[in-house]
Amino acid sequence: MRGALDVPRALDAAAARAPDDVALVGASGRYTFEELRDAALRAANALAELGVRPGDRVAASLANDTPLVIAMLGTYSLGAIWVGVHRVLAPPEMVYMLGDSGASVLIAEAAVVDGLAGHVEALATLRSVVRCEAGSPDDEWSERVAGASGTPPSASVDPHAPAAIAYTSGTTGRPKGVVHSQHNALLPGAVSVARGSTESFEPIGIMLPMTILNLMVLGPLTSIQAGSKLVAIDRHDPVGVARWIRDERVAIFTTVPTAIHDLLTHPDVKPDDLASITKPRVGGANSPEWFREMFRERFGTDLKTSYALTEGPTLVTREDPGDERVEGALGRALPHVDVSIRDREDNPLPTGEVGEICVGPTASGPWAGRYTTMLGYWGNDGASAEALRDGRLHTGDLGRLDDSGRLFLVERRSQLIIRGGSNIYPSEIERVLRIDERVADCAVVARPDERLGEVPVAFVETASGAEIDPEELRELCSGALARYKIPESFHVVDELPRGAMGKVKRHVLAARLGS
Repeated sequence: MRGALDVPRALDAAAARAPDDVALVGASGRYTFEELRDAALRAANALAELGVRPGDRVAASLANDTPLVIAMLGTYSLGAIWVGVHRVLAPPEMVYMLGDSGASVLIAEAAVVDGLAGHVEALATLRSVVRCEAGSPDDEWSERVAGASGTPPSASVDPHAPAAIAYTSGTTGRPKGVVHSQHNALLPGAVSVARGSTESFEPIGIMLPMTILNLMVLGPLTSIQAGSKLVAIDRHDPVGVARWIRDERVAIFTTVPTAIHDLLTHPDVKPDDLASITKPRVGGANSPEWFREMFRERFGTDLKTSYALTEGPTLVTREDPGDERVEGALGRALPHVDVSIRDREDNPLPTGEVGEICVGPTASGPWAGRYTTMLGYWGNDGASAEALRDGRLHTGDLGRLDDSGRLFLVERRSQLIIRGGSNIYPSEIERVLRIDERVADCAVVARPDERLGEVPVAFVETASGAEIDPEELRELCSGALARYKIPESFHVVDELPRGAMGKVKRHVLAARLGS
């Protein structure tokens, strides 16, 4: 395919274009584009010294900082496959991802390594666990990178080979590994640069965890192509985030409504702290009108929305500056993709009708044929075949298009709950609750929350004669799930509402909560 994109060439081009411009900033230091390219090559060779070869999986569980970005770039430079592991996941969740991906190396901070003690021994493929603790004598990863060669690895990189596995939940309750190529991961940034959405003089700030592939796509994989500075923000409190924005003059700020709300309402965050932001980009949750009004008052512009998914990767549609605001609309398809609405037989539906949202390459214009769908779900041929048909990604989401090509989302797949920008699938929580033999059945639904958008709430039907204390259920979830996935409340009921086929009526439960 013409115009295939890969990370080594993108780094080479950035270093040749502006070698001394600042490319990456984090708590651990600053890198110019030339220094970043050198660090990526050293990271690649450090991984090779650990036995990593092209196609091997390299996992990392680190905070937003320079070592995380360098580890990712090094993995790509070697032609290996990147696996981001969110730091807040519970050890059983991490172990599942490491085992399912067959990771051979894990680069992680001390707290993660300690939390996995006694868990990883059973992982047959995991050969090395490398600690990374910036500023600590135990920072093995940084020592390995510093001591490795800065020459390009001998292995050639195939832009369309598997290069990243991004885990996302599904209807089975177990995460599925979405596989993307380097070309897939770089294309959204290339489109953004070509459209003028990201300029070299606009520093990008990312506070959401970059162990999530979509954030790597929107962050360093875009900033490298734009020649702009990427600010890896390691703080989550409003004052700390505002300090990063002010000090580094962040112009493009990618986050979720919850974080923007906290920045706008915290008494110690001053308007001047956020004055550099010219392109605030907010996604991950619906934004009520009161929030939009607050946004307009602070930034002087309307909040623009988008439709994105891990399988994309990231953005598929987006509202552009100057677009008329239409309630419920998520913008139009970006120029490299075609978005269609299809029925159960994969036939395109007329404008205005509701069906499955499908995504494929656009057939006309300068981006024709450049987009490729995800490569599939790692080790899951059945799910891959279901999602990828006739050269299109079938998202499982229901939506409609208006006569101007605007996309409207009707229902998220699998009853997805979006809490402060983090995806929560009820099936994951329900799988854990069913571990207790006293649970006959259960259902997790969303409860509206003014700050977070949605929070999960669990309804549990007990087995005949059994009694369960809700706090026992909370403890069960605490040992197996990340904290943000734990339901806000547990309602023990004698019987869940069901339809004629025995399926739980989730909408009835949601109505009890005011949804």
